[in-house]
Amino acid sequence: MTLNGPASARATTDPGNYDTALQSTVRAAADWLIANQKPDGHWVGRAESNACMEAQWCLALWFMGLEDHPLRKRLGQSLLDSQRPDGAWQVYFGAPNGDINATVEAYAALRSLGHRDDEPPVRRAREWIEAKGGLRNIRVFTRYWLALLGEWPWEKTPNIPPEVIWFPVWFPFSIYNFAQWARATLMPIAVLSARRPSRPLPPENRLDALFPRGRAAFDYELPVKASAGAWDKFFRGADKVLHALQNLGNRLNLGLFRPAATSRVLEWMIRHQDFDGAWGGIQPPWIYGLMALTAEGYPLNHPVVAKGLDALNDPGWRVDVGEATYIQATNSPVWDTILTLLAFEDAGVLGDHPEAVDKAVNWVLERQVRVPGDWSVKLPHVEPGGWAFEYANAFYPDTDDTAVALIALAPLRHDPKWQAKGIDEAIRLGVDWLIGMQSEGGGWGAFDKDNNQKILTKIPFCDYGEALDPPSVDVTAHVVEAFGKLGISRNHPSIVRALDYIRREQETSGPWFGRWGVNYVYGTGAVLPALAAIGEDMTQPYVGRACDWLVQQQQADGGWGESCASYMDISAVGRGTTTASQTAWALMALLAANRPDDKEAIERGCTWLVERQSAGTWDEPEFTGTGFPGYGVGQTIKLNDPALSERLMQGPELSRAFMLRYGMYRHYFPLMALGRALRPQGHG
Repeated sequence: MTLNGPASARATTDPGNYDTALQSTVRAAADWLIANQKPDGHWVGRAESNACMEAQWCLALWFMGLEDHPLRKRLGQSLLDSQRPDGAWQVYFGAPNGDINATVEAYAALRSLGHRDDEPPVRRAREWIEAKGGLRNIRVFTRYWLALLGEWPWEKTPNIPPEVIWFPVWFPFSIYNFAQWARATLMPIAVLSARRPSRPLPPENRLDALFPRGRAAFDYELPVKASAGAWDKFFRGADKVLHALQNLGNRLNLGLFRPAATSRVLEWMIRHQDFDGAWGGIQPPWIYGLMALTAEGYPLNHPVVAKGLDALNDPGWRVDVGEATYIQATNSPVWDTILTLLAFEDAGVLGDHPEAVDKAVNWVLERQVRVPGDWSVKLPHVEPGGWAFEYANAFYPDTDDTAVALIALAPLRHDPKWQAKGIDEAIRLGVDWLIGMQSEGGGWGAFDKDNNQKILTKIPFCDYGEALDPPSVDVTAHVVEAFGKLGISRNHPSIVRALDYIRREQETSGPWFGRWGVNYVYGTGAVLPALAAIGEDMTQPYVGRACDWLVQQQQADGGWGESCASYMDISAVGRGTTTASQTAWALMALLAANRPDDKEAIERGCTWLVERQSAGTWDEPEFTGTGFPGYGVGQTIKLNDPALSERLMQGPELSRAFMLRYGMYRHYFPLMALGRALRPQGHG
C-alpha cells in the first residue's frame, strides 16, 4: 500500500515531519478542549438522537394541558428543520430510509400544533407514511402515543398492569429483571395503561388522514413477527385476557388491588426522581412519568411535576438552535469528562494544564455514586462505588463509566495531593463494585448483573429496541483495561473469567461486536487495548485475526468508518463513511497490538486525522454511538439470516433501534489515538 497525497508521502519518507505533524495536531486538540471546558471543570457534548424526542415532548405538553407552552412552537420548528426531503424523519444521520415511528410521531406533533394537512411538510410526511403501508407496523410506543391522543384504542396496546410492582425479585417478570431503561419506563406506562387517559386533538387537527378507509376498518392488532413461537402466542393471548379483566373491572367497579398497586407504583416513581427533575438519566421515564402523574391528578405546580417540567429549561437537557429547540435523550458529562482526562493522559499533556485537570478530577471524584441503586436489590451486600453517565442519575450508575473513570484516575493514584482527597478509597470502591457486578458468564452488562431473562423479550410490550441488559464485550473490555491499569493481576479470578468471555465472543472473521458503539470497529477497538493493558501476548493468532480484519477494513483515504446499518446489513459490517472517532478506535486497537506489519496502516490512519483536523477539532455528523440496535435480546445476533428483517421488523433504517451522535466523540478519541501513536511503541 502507498500513502495518499503529498502530506501522506512525507509521512513515510520523513519520520521527523510525521512526528511534528502529529505533535502539532495533538497540541491543537488539547487547546480546543481547554477552551471548551465548563467553568466547574467538566466537559460535555450534545447527545443527538432522532425526532421522536421533540415530537413526543410536543405531544406530552399537549396531553398535560400545556398546549400554549412556548416550547411547543420551538419543538415544532426543530421537526421542520430535521425532516428529510422525502418527507420522513430518520433514526440516524445518513440512514438509507426514514423511520415509520419517528415520522408518525412527528406528523402527529405538527398536527397538534395546528399545521394543516395540506401544508407541504405535513403533506410529504403523510404521503411517505402512506407509501410505507401506513400505521400497520408502528411500534408499541408509537401506539401508546396515539392512544394518549385518542387516536388509537387503549385496548389495542399492550396491557401493563401496575400490579407487576409486587412481583418478587425471583419471579421472571419482576421489574428488576428488565433492563434499567425498560424498568424505569415500564412503571409510568403501567399507570397510564391502567387509567387509559387521552386528550384528543381538536376535530380539525385529528389524524383522520392516517385512516384512509376509516377507523372502523383498520386492523389495530400487533403484527405477528416472522418465526413467532409458542411464547409469543401465549403472551398475546394473555394480553387480551388482561384487557378483558380490566374492562370487566371498570364496568363492575372491582378495583380491589388496583388502587394499592397504582399507589405503590407512584411512590416508586417519585422516589426515583433525580435531583435535576428527570428520571433515570434518559427521556422515556421522564416524559411518561410526568404524564402518569398528571393523569393521576397531580397538579402542574406539585413539586415533583414542577421540577420535572423545569428540567426542560435545563441546558443539560435543552439545546436551542436558532428558532428551534431540541431535547436530548440523555446527557453525557461524566462520560465526556473521564474520556477527556484519558485523552490528556494519552497525549502526555496532563501536566501542561494543571488547573484544568485539577478541576476536572475534583468534579469526577464528586460524581461517584455512593448510595445504593436499583442494582442493589439483587446485590444488597455489595458496597456502592460506581459512576453514572449523566449529571443526575443516582439510581443507575453503570459499569462502563465506572471502568473508564478508574482508567482516568489510575495515573493519579500515587499523587499525594489526590491521595489526600480520597482517590484510593474512590478507586477501591469502584473496583469492588465492578467485581460484584460481574455476570456469571464472565462479562459485564451496563447496569445490572445477569440481566438476561430472555422470556421477557416475548411479551408484547417489548417489541421495541431492547428489554434486556446482558453482558457485552465492549463494556467487559473496558473493565479489564481498568483492572490492568490499576495493576490487578491477570490471574485474578474476575479477569480470568472475563478473558474467557471475550475469547468466546470473538467473531470467526476476527472482530468483536460493538454493543454501545458502532460497531465492530468499536468492539475491536475496545478489546485490543484491554488485552495489552493486562499483559496479554499480543502475538497470539486470535489477536492477529482481529488486526487483520481491521487492516482489511481500512479505506482508500487511510481512515476507517462503519455505518449504523451494519447492525442489520452484513455488507455494511466494517464499512461506511470514514469518521474521526472510528478511525481513532481502529488506530488504538492496532497500536495496542504493536505489529510491525501494521506500521503503514497506522501511519495512513494518523495522517488522515492530521489532514482533517480543522480549528483544533474534527467534523463528524455521522452517528457512532449506540443506544440499542433493535435486536430485542440485548446482544449480538447473526446477520446471515435471510429472514432477519422480517423477524425483527426493521431493515438498515433501524426502526426498532436507537442510535446516537455524541458530540465529543469526534474530538477526544482522535486525541487519544494520536497521543498513543507518538509513544515510542507507537512506531512499531
